[in-house]
Amino acid sequence: MRTSGLVRALAVAVSGAALLTLTACPANASQTGSEVPGAPSSPPSSRGTAAQAAASQCPRTAADTLGWGVPTRQSDFDGTALPPDWHPYGPEPGHDEKGTRTPDAITVANGQVTVSGDEQGTTGAMSWHPGQRYGRWEVCVKSDPGPGGYHPVVLLWPVKEDWPKGGEIDWMEISADDRQTTDFFLHYGADNSQESGSVRHDATEWTAYALEWTPQKMTAYLDGKEWYSTTETGHFPPGAMNMTVQLDLFPPAGGRTAMHLDWAKQWALPESEPAELSLAPGAPATGQPDLHPERTPKPVSALPASPGPGATRPQQGG
Repeated sequence: MRTSGLVRALAVAVSGAALLTLTACPANASQTGSEVPGAPSSPPSSRGTAAQAAASQCPRTAADTLGWGVPTRQSDFDGTALPPDWHPYGPEPGHDEKGTRTPDAITVANGQVTVSGDEQGTTGAMSWHPGQRYGRWEVCVKSDPGPGGYHPVVLLWPVKEDWPKGGEIDWMEISADDRQTTDFFLHYGADNSQESGSVRHDATEWTAYALEWTPQKMTAYLDGKEWYSTTETGHFPPGAMNMTVQLDLFPPAGGRTAMHLDWAKQWALPESEPAELSLAPGAPATGQPDLHPERTPKPVSALPASPGPGATRPQQGG
């Protein structure tokens, strides 16, 4: 949702008119119900142990239910700073150049990262690099109720920064102030066409949101249960994408709110194509590439090697 602007706001309004049902366009997109039931009582797992399940805020996951195995990359947000492969936006104008995004709105403590927004429209966003085309992603996240004006979003964004033709996959977007409805948006084409769906769920509770994207199908999961899918491959992004987490401002801000991540995971598939562009470890990112081209991804071959998985970088100031 980095630069969608008015078109996105209209799309949210349309989906919000049918909160109790899933909606999708085209007609052959698959929905599996407007309420997500509980996950199986004994899901298969190729990785999880009782200790790991107890440590996670999200015990029911697509990875365990479907046996995705060990992720290619994982962030548990230990320490007091973002890992170096996470890149905060800003300081810069916010979504649709409204409000301000700043690294100061992102804090790490007690094994979780928090992205906050305040009454002045000061908020945060961060991207995860390197990206890939096709793969699996899963996050454990909860969103505080909102007094109005903020959308928690987890999405895939084109690494080439060529939106809208590069596409956009919002696999968790929450516009409802009470956080009881989650939306899915797949943006495609030069005219920013969209297909979408909605599911009823209490997103103020810790929830595992997952996306699986193959050359044939795109599927969204919630606590291990499929709730939206599409096989309209002509709508799929044409290139590599990277995951981003955003608390997006739709003015006016009604007050303070926040979203929280316990962990994030990414899996490469045999069909996955690694991104040829990325950011240097610890470098700032941008949601406004026209204003800050120096913060956009560069050729991987020109970047320094990434630090080890346990490394962290100093927290950036505003």
